[in-house]
Amino acid sequence: MNHHKKKKVKYYVFIGLTMILCLLFFYFFRTERQSFTKIESFAKDMLVKAEELITYPLDIIRHVKPTNQTDSDIIIKSQLQTLKQENQELRNLLELNNTITEYDIINATTISRLSEYWLQTITIDKGKKDGIDTDMIVITKYGLIGKINKVSNYTSEVKLITSNDSNYKISVEIITEKRNIPAILCGYDFKNKVVLIEGVDDYLDITPGQEVITSGLGGVFPKGIYVGEIKMIKNEKYDISQTLQVKTLQDFNDIHYVSILKGKLT
Repeated sequence: MNHHKKKKVKYYVFIGLTMILCLLFFYFFRTERQSFTKIESFAKDMLVKAEELITYPLDIIRHVKPTNQTDSDIIIKSQLQTLKQENQELRNLLELNNTITEYDIINATTISRLSEYWLQTITIDKGKKDGIDTDMIVITKYGLIGKINKVSNYTSEVKLITSNDSNYKISVEIITEKRNIPAILCGYDFKNKVVLIEGVDDYLDITPGQEVITSGLGGVFPKGIYVGEIKMIKNEKYDISQTLQVKTLQDFNDIHYVSILKGKLT
């Protein structure tokens, strides 16, 4: 085995070992605690740096690998489409930044997402060094997506509003012609892809199409952030209360760029 082949084998062994360490890391540190331990925080930051070191040479290999003209055309077309989509998302963030002028906004990118927690949390590339702290609100151009749940120096975990955590409740308001009706966002319907409002009094005049925004109650989520609109109303047993299905504009299977509301500007 020549020197070049030995280096190649060592490189793939390094990648394999790193992937194993990543899997072990996620297995041991995926609990629902409210904060990272110092060891978890350090490990998570190192994981991000390791991922950068691994993907960089792989990107170089992909770009120098010879391809025929047909393959090259397909690759270029795919890359252009991806860049077009990413540019549009970045423009959306800029439009959002110009709209929400009362907050100090930090833009971030999704860097990892576990398949078994796909609709529970995402990890973004901003952390303590950027001024991020727990309970900060995370949005996109399409409205509320969650809040900061855990923070390390270089990354943060966002708890999505689609989380199935029964203790994760968000105070909202349903906008009607007469008044805003207070309610609680408290669940997600995976089949219909809607967030849920449960226990709303049956006599209240609520109809599909009405908008849902955050109410500001509870001190975590500020008032007025768009959540979605009422899609369907289901009466519960004995017709005492009703469950509301809220359709969001945000596709929670496709979150790349987000904005964090760091705090109100003084």
